[in-house]
Amino acid sequence: MNGLGGLNKSRSGVVIGLVQLQLPVIETRADVARQAEKIVAMVAKARRGMASMDLVVFPEYALHGLSMDTRPEILCTLDGPEVTSFRAACRDNRIWGCFSIMELNPDGNPYNSGLVVDDTGAIRLYYRKLHPWVPVEPWEPGNLGVPVCEGPNGSRLALIICHDGMFPEMAREAAYKGAEIMLRTAGYTAPIRHAWKVTNQANAFCNLMATASVCMCGSDGTFNSMGEAMICNFDGTLLAEGSGVPDEIVTAEVRPDLVREARAGWGVENNIYQLGHRGYVAVLGGAGDCPYSYMQDLAAGRYRLPWEADVEVRDGTSCGFPVPNRVYGGSAS
Repeated sequence: MNGLGGLNKSRSGVVIGLVQLQLPVIETRADVARQAEKIVAMVAKARRGMASMDLVVFPEYALHGLSMDTRPEILCTLDGPEVTSFRAACRDNRIWGCFSIMELNPDGNPYNSGLVVDDTGAIRLYYRKLHPWVPVEPWEPGNLGVPVCEGPNGSRLALIICHDGMFPEMAREAAYKGAEIMLRTAGYTAPIRHAWKVTNQANAFCNLMATASVCMCGSDGTFNSMGEAMICNFDGTLLAEGSGVPDEIVTAEVRPDLVREARAGWGVENNIYQLGHRGYVAVLGGAGDCPYSYMQDLAAGRYRLPWEADVEVRDGTSCGFPVPNRVYGGSAS
């Protein structure tokens, strides 16, 4: 099924390499530049190490580390030197790449952004993390939705970032837009290990979609990221799994053609179809209503939990961040 981790690639396969990148310490612009050079070198290493590889994926925080530093002088832009070097690395090595940046936001806190670049150096997907890991992360909530793009060998790709994957709605949205492979990049540390594994597998099975997920790895002297690269098949089974070895590239082949076959041919447990066609044995075409109160309330702007008044953590002050003074969509004062 997996062709020895992608060494024996099938005609319809997509070989993915997940880089368990060593967690860096970033304090200056020069540190950012050096880390960008390392990422570029790892793109070349991935290509040298496996000629069949289609896509190399770097974790969240690969460039900036886990400092949560929002100083403008270390942040990135889409037309800046770091992204330019990533694009050139993909073009020069004829490989697709997935990269992480902390993106300058003139209207507020930085965005935690991800890019998918094709093997000509073109940006094919641009995403801003929808669900920052509050209260720890200071990033502006994303405003680009969950984009999907055409990927290598005719596949359809989506990208979500770290905490996003704990919300089943994120994977469902990616699949609903046609994604056959969902990437999840992260900086998670060891306490999240169990939740990481079960959500990666559940996101795959519940949406008949391959998932490929990777964390930063090793210690920066304060934090220990866990690595734990995982590639899951569309039925939730594990195709490949990494460990805690920094800079290891974990590989596997996934088969988008088999994803398409399952989505078209499965009856039992074709859950993403059945969500909008409830009970189609009893009623023609199934029920297509929305019986879920939380969906209706969220869309109407009235989402409120029964225990909302009892929620104690509502801002980032417990992690040293000030109480924000603007509403979502408003500009910084």
